[in-house]
Amino acid sequence: MPAAAFESLTLDAEGLPLHVRQRHPHGTPAVLFLHGWLDHSHGFDPLCEHLPEGFRTVLLDFRGMGQSGHVGPGAAYHLSDHLLDVEATLDGLTLPAVHLVGHSLGGIVALAYAAARPDRILSLTLIESLGPSGGPPEGALQRLRGFLDDSRRPPNRKRYPSVEAAAERLRQANPTLSPDAARLFARHGTRLQPEGDVAFTFDPRHRRRFGQGFDEAQWLALEAAVTCPVQILRGSRGLSPSPPLLQARLAALRTLVGPPQVLEGGHHVHLEQPEAVAAAIAAFVTGSRDGTVVPPP
Repeated sequence: MPAAAFESLTLDAEGLPLHVRQRHPHGTPAVLFLHGWLDHSHGFDPLCEHLPEGFRTVLLDFRGMGQSGHVGPGAAYHLSDHLLDVEATLDGLTLPAVHLVGHSLGGIVALAYAAARPDRILSLTLIESLGPSGGPPEGALQRLRGFLDDSRRPPNRKRYPSVEAAAERLRQANPTLSPDAARLFARHGTRLQPEGDVAFTFDPRHRRRFGQGFDEAQWLALEAAVTCPVQILRGSRGLSPSPPLLQARLAALRTLVGPPQVLEGGHHVHLEQPEAVAAAIAAFVTGSRDGTVVPPP
């Protein structure tokens, strides 16, 4: 029997339209997926086909990405804005609490939200995501300068002659991305232009550098505030901080249920190993619900 189709919804985030897809709206448990930088919710499609049929599966497009609305002239995108996207999704779907799954940027947002709203998050799965790269304190000045410099550059929406050409550009930027994964991202992440070529749907302003960021001490404090069970899934060829930084971040997660699970693959391991990643998520979510997954005291 084919899996049930997703329904598309538009939710309100203080006047900004957010695109959300969900399946089994009356199912349980509810699991919300958060995608990576410049990606979109369709990156979780292959994984979702291997989730248990009864799960209420919710996929969000962050503001300025996928099919969600873009902020207006003079505005910018900040990490904290994406926490508003999560809250608007939970409120708009009348979800008091969910299991969160985040990849890359989505994992950073998921962890920060879990720290700020512990009563709304039942478990946290981080895929190729161990926190932002804040850098040393002396980098703060250069970060501000970069932010101001980028604000002077007009947004540049590049055009490509075809979806296939856009997919090839994605693979050039991320060599670990498989051809099938690149085509999936390009197929759902581009829009046909009046001239007949295609352009990515994300707001080009997302490429601007941030003016502010968490330093390491602040990020570790957020990690320590997470109270729900946490699991980490990594790709064998994915991104990783330096060993000392990695160990410090793992140690700060007081409710981490075990060492990171390493699966064969790159930064988008959930697209390379969708069945294995789905199985890890399903087991963790189910265990967190029935009490067989217990975080350390």
